[in-house]
Amino acid sequence: MTALVSETPHRVRHVARGVPVSGDERSFGAGASRFVTPALDLDALVWPRSEPGPAFDTPVAEIMDVLVELGSWLERDPDGLVADALAAARRTNPLPAGVLTEAYASLGRTFTRRTMEFMIEQELGGADVLDGWRTISGTPSGREVRVRAFPARVVHVLAGNAPGVGAVSLLRAALTKGVNLFKLPSNDLYSTSLLLAGLHAVAPGHPTSRSCSAAYWRGGDAEVESVLFRPQFFDKLAAWGGEASLRSARAYVGPGFELVSFDPKTSVSLIGREAFASAESLRAAAEAAATDIMLMDQQACAASRFQYVEGSAAEADRFAAALLPRLGVARRLGSAVGNPVPADIREEVEALRDLAPYARVFGGYEGSGLVVRTEEPVDFHPENKVANVVPVDRLEDALGRINVATQSVGVYPASRKASLRDALAAAGAQRVVTLGNVPVVEAGLPHDGFYPLQRLVRWVSDEG
Repeated sequence: MTALVSETPHRVRHVARGVPVSGDERSFGAGASRFVTPALDLDALVWPRSEPGPAFDTPVAEIMDVLVELGSWLERDPDGLVADALAAARRTNPLPAGVLTEAYASLGRTFTRRTMEFMIEQELGGADVLDGWRTISGTPSGREVRVRAFPARVVHVLAGNAPGVGAVSLLRAALTKGVNLFKLPSNDLYSTSLLLAGLHAVAPGHPTSRSCSAAYWRGGDAEVESVLFRPQFFDKLAAWGGEASLRSARAYVGPGFELVSFDPKTSVSLIGREAFASAESLRAAAEAAATDIMLMDQQACAASRFQYVEGSAAEADRFAAALLPRLGVARRLGSAVGNPVPADIREEVEALRDLAPYARVFGGYEGSGLVVRTEEPVDFHPENKVANVVPVDRLEDALGRINVATQSVGVYPASRKASLRDALAAAGAQRVVTLGNVPVVEAGLPHDGFYPLQRLVRWVSDEG
């Protein structure tokens, strides 16, 4: 019976300008991971430039109403589509089942009116510039000028490390009113199609729904991407993912076709010597660090991987010992026992076991947490709840490890942030946050060093 189920491929739906499309003309993967998709009809997925997009003149307030209804639909799941998508995702997504379940349960909370209003106010200064032309006075020339955040044509290459990537991408796409084609990632085939199916269900034929398409093709497929990634169809390529994916995307960037890059990032923690003031402060710092490490079982860019501890090697060992049990505690987006540590990391860690006192290893490989204390940061990329603890004499000594690929920096205690944030920003860090607060991601604040809504529109001026 098990063999029969594993040989049945799962169906991945496409969405063509708001309409779900089913089919099994194309097959990908093998065994339990095999899936089929409809034929790739490129003409059906894109919008002719000779026509304005369906939502170009739809008021933002009306779009918000539709998105709020989508959020409610996701939470109620009246047609069972959320449950179906989750069950399918468990077959192909590497995240532990508990984390994936919680991530799907959180999708609806992305689309709250308060969140949308905050985003538009923070990133664009109000909805007026989306709905029409904002008058700019006081120009040096004395002329009256009007500007509009005009809807753009965007193809999104999504990352599959978290279902929330598709949700926040749809949110930004809908609010900016453009036309949007979402490329589904192989490790998250179902969440974005689910969201667009939800739009179709709550507002069939609405301009926002008709402004969205989604499809799967192999990343880097030149036969597809050389046709789609052109200014004939799109203004921008909003690309998430790893370095290889982004290098492929950059090959198509040219005049009239801009890259909006959500680069791969690494996040770290800075733990001040105040952590050793008492047993309680050490416990609090370890708990906060574990919270930041375990975000999406350390699959998210914001999840911390390196812990720079202000103190001696012995104090770093005390912190590592306090941290280990906290990595085995289930959290909203982190599992008590996740996937085992990958074989390549095991090999690296085994080699370090023989290097005491340069290194010490705490924990095992079964997925409940592993802490490696070393004098210098390890060369491998920690993942699956693996933390690298590195002692430093002063937190400022860790600044040399910060660069433009550093996304979130968690700091303990919060009082140390003010003295570090300018230097962290100068070194390239993009987000400074109190340790333990990394998972609280506020839409409407800068993302990877820029405001996404500003980048997902075309700024057009009407002068004189």
